[in-house]
Amino acid sequence: MMAKKPPKPAPRRIFQERSKITALPLYFEGFLLVKRSEYQEYKHYWTELRGTTLFFYTDKKSTIYVDKLDIIDLTCLADQNSTEKNCAKFTLVLPKEEVHLKTENTESGEEWRGFILTVTELSVPLHVSLLPGQVIRLHEVLEREKKRRTEIERLPCSSSEKEKEPIEDYVDVLNPMPACFYAVSRREATEMLEKNPSLGNMILRPGSDSRNYSITIRQEIDLPRIKHYKVMSVGQNYTIDLEKPVTLPNLFSVIDYFVKETRGNLRPFIYSTDETPETRGFLVTSLK
Repeated sequence: MMAKKPPKPAPRRIFQERSKITALPLYFEGFLLVKRSEYQEYKHYWTELRGTTLFFYTDKKSTIYVDKLDIIDLTCLADQNSTEKNCAKFTLVLPKEEVHLKTENTESGEEWRGFILTVTELSVPLHVSLLPGQVIRLHEVLEREKKRRTEIERLPCSSSEKEKEPIEDYVDVLNPMPACFYAVSRREATEMLEKNPSLGNMILRPGSDSRNYSITIRQEIDLPRIKHYKVMSVGQNYTIDLEKPVTLPNLFSVIDYFVKETRGNLRPFIYSTDETPETRGFLVTSLK
């Protein structure tokens, strides 16, 4: 089988911003045609497999994904018969939906099948037609995913031990903060958004009581408008203070909620260089 040249990856700056937003390792990427239950037809996406999640982008240069699909509970990957030449079609059967995928050629179809099965079954599939170098990549991804899962499994134990301590005594530093978190005041967040509109329009910051958080956004509809939303820590979850409150499992999901609800009109505010201002970071305090 002739090896097809792999698609050129996204520029490094875009890769870094996607990594900050998703907080997951990149295993494979390329173009996919995707048809979900709410779609009437296939949609063309630049797709990344990070961990056990597929992230869909409108094009190769977009930093904000427009949709994502968690495939960790994949029931099976079923091949579809296709009358189209030089393409592969298969279905991801999940507990709550079936997602149809189509690749631009049969070679990339085999790669997608191989990587998806490797991260969901935690074993390299034997029934895919890949070259030796591609199989080596699958084994490398398998080891990375096993290590990632092991680290995740350790987190609940550490968290349960800390629950015995007063909640003010610590901040959960086991999970990294979203890239758009800045330890700034309401006024400072507003100034950052107004002075740097090209870097994004949504900032996560500490709340006034030091235990909860706030989201500051800048939207340009008729005129630029600044809004603030409270994000309250409730047990292990976070609740966005809306007309109908929304409760989510972590702060990454909070950011993801705003992005998806506005169809990408809200974008996390992220400095595009490796150097960030002194305000970047999370101030961890403890009782003395």
